[in-house]
Amino acid sequence: MKYLVLIYGNPASRAAWAGMNDEQKAAGLRAYQRLHEELDGTGERIVSERLAAPELTKQVNVTADGVSTTDGPFAEIKEQLAGFYLLECDSEARALEIAARIPEAPFAKIEVRPVMGLTGDVDFEL
Repeated sequence: MKYLVLIYGNPASRAAWAGMNDEQKAAGLRAYQRLHEELDGTGERIVSERLAAPELTKQVNVTADGVSTTDGPFAEIKEQLAGFYLLECDSEARALEIAARIPEAPFAKIEVRPVMGLTGDVDFEL
């Protein structure tokens, strides 16, 4: 079963990162590396990425008049998507367990969402 784990940064998470010294930031990145290595070892991590700043976002609008793009975040909200994991887990409980171990979890909002197959079925048993 596949699960998408979305990490939303917010003012508190950005302030926590900004307030860290270089040694603390390096320790935080090492914590992510250890989690990645563990999940790669179990085969549960398909991919994970950190996203660029929301200010670098491009919004694509498709209408009958054509396609247009605009700069900047697509929504004026405090929480912005900061990164993600795509996991292959045996259960939702395991995906939730992994999500809770994300080093940024104490500061950020973490969302776990089942991935739907091409047929529209959720890729897990109900």
